[in-house]
Amino acid sequence: MISKNRNWFYLLSFTPAIVVISCNFFGGVFAYGNIIYTLVILAFFEWKTKNIYSNESTDTSVPMFILLCHIPVQFISLFSLLYSIKTHVLTGSFIVEASVSTGLNSATAAVIVSHELIHKKAVIYRSLGKLLLITTGNVYLYIDHLKIHHKWVGTEKDHTSAKLGENLYQFIVRSVSGQFKGSLLLESERQKNEKKLPYGIGNYVVRQLVIQAIIISLLFYFIGLWAVKAWFIQCIVSIFTTEYTNYIQHYGLVRKGKERVNETHSWQSDNFISRFLLLDLPRHSDHHYLASKPFHSLSSLKNSPVLPTGYLGMYYIALIPKLWFKIMNSKIEEFKKINSN
Repeated sequence: MISKNRNWFYLLSFTPAIVVISCNFFGGVFAYGNIIYTLVILAFFEWKTKNIYSNESTDTSVPMFILLCHIPVQFISLFSLLYSIKTHVLTGSFIVEASVSTGLNSATAAVIVSHELIHKKAVIYRSLGKLLLITTGNVYLYIDHLKIHHKWVGTEKDHTSAKLGENLYQFIVRSVSGQFKGSLLLESERQKNEKKLPYGIGNYVVRQLVIQAIIISLLFYFIGLWAVKAWFIQCIVSIFTTEYTNYIQHYGLVRKGKERVNETHSWQSDNFISRFLLLDLPRHSDHHYLASKPFHSLSSLKNSPVLPTGYLGMYYIALIPKLWFKIMNSKIEEFKKINSN
């Protein structure tokens, strides 16, 4: 049984970064390290591990310490990739594999930690959250998630709520383009209201694009073309994995009219690995009840729809649309019947 000391289980969230850093410095076939660890080993064991339903709120010092430690660890992970390219520890196709491994860690750690930080009221935490998003190449999440997703989740106005019958690949195209356009437009309107240039540097999305251009230019100048390619690959993998997460969190769940957001609008999972590796992100239903609620105090809600297993275990199922629809559409029908009684 997981007691109040479950805080320490969140240290599992550092393991992909440890694998990435070690394998990047070793080079060669070790470049596959985090791909195998995250998408093979952890994904397999998610189907074998039990759910952990503990709901007790715990001391905040350890969870906050874990969040803050993830910030330097993310930069060390990226440094290990770029330094190994510069010193030729990583060469040829191994750079691609190492970049994919690093991008997976950016999604399962940096993006999730940034998500937690940008929901906090303190400016310093939000700033750190935005800093982490820069390292993943995500130029729109900060605006879209806070100002669009939480307001319109489960409706047609939310780009990150996957529709029933929409496959992962269709969703990613619609979600990324919609989030980018929506965030850019929202920021341009804010700029206009403040009597500033709508697409000037004050526009968050524009500013992030400029920052990405600067990063890419510096990488090319100091390291070379392979560093630029590696940066793009890790960013693309991070964004793809983040959008996969968006896909499974709300797939097929609809909020009608002026209906208030409730526990039936998000899929949740209490799988041990996903819970502690992903800092309780799978308890997504409770997160939408109160977005500022710290991750370690999120509860398992009995009326929420439940995924067959954790986020990693569902990864390959989502990649195969027919298999995904067969499993998830039937679960949606079952959930509707239960809630109609």
